[in-house]
Amino acid sequence: MSEEKRYEHIKIEKVADSNYAVIIINRPDKLNALQNQTLREIAESLQSMDTDQDIRCVVLRGTKEFTKKRAFSAGADLSDRGSGDLDPDNLRHQSHAMYRRQKYYDLIEEFPKPLIAAIDGYALGGGFELVLVCDISIASKRSIFGFPEIQRGIFPANGGTQRLIRNLGKMRVKRMMFFGEHYTAEQMFEWGVISFVVDDDNFEDFVHERATWLGSAATNSLFLIKKSIDYGTQIPLRIGLQFEQMGYAINSRSKDVTEGVSAFLEKRKPKFQGK
Repeated sequence: MSEEKRYEHIKIEKVADSNYAVIIINRPDKLNALQNQTLREIAESLQSMDTDQDIRCVVLRGTKEFTKKRAFSAGADLSDRGSGDLDPDNLRHQSHAMYRRQKYYDLIEEFPKPLIAAIDGYALGGGFELVLVCDISIASKRSIFGFPEIQRGIFPANGGTQRLIRNLGKMRVKRMMFFGEHYTAEQMFEWGVISFVVDDDNFEDFVHERATWLGSAATNSLFLIKKSIDYGTQIPLRIGLQFEQMGYAINSRSKDVTEGVSAFLEKRKPKFQGK
């Protein structure tokens, strides 16, 4: 990953001896509200980490130095008027504006390494949609989730209606989006939307522990697990199983497989190199 790249809306930290990096949404005065630039910078930074062998997992989070309230992201920045080349009164132009925005979410979702959403505070609207494109989500108990767009006369169009319905039943998704209510982290965990809920005081340590574990795991295996789940579930089972079989064959050539099996037989902890 290039050390020369500087961003306006995010910060990047490399965690020493842990094989993971942290992308921090750094707009505390706006509750980390998302503009197109914010999403573009997240996508670009992930792209720079794609082939960096020293980074085997990434944590996406809000800044710890909040000025108002804790937030992963409170959603879209409604003061952002978008691109000047698009007419706000032209329906086709507005459809294209959302196409551009959705592409950033798609690029983030397609990042091939484990991506953890570390949520401490608000995850609303577009911020909640950002959680949905991550692989693992860890929330503090004080975190709040929801889709308040209906209260502004808009609706969750950054993939929210489509991605959440794949996690929840239709009635729950409509309930959340029709009424724009807030939900606790415990409720989202109970519904299967997020991976972990932890005590507020233990949040930072738990995120570090999980990211360190993934950063030290068999990277090729994680890559194939992610691809098999994300893409294999979009096709018929028979084809998905073929996808899984080919993935297994590819993974069998990994040096980490040899190390993992040897460590098991020798009754020691494996030392995966991510190769």
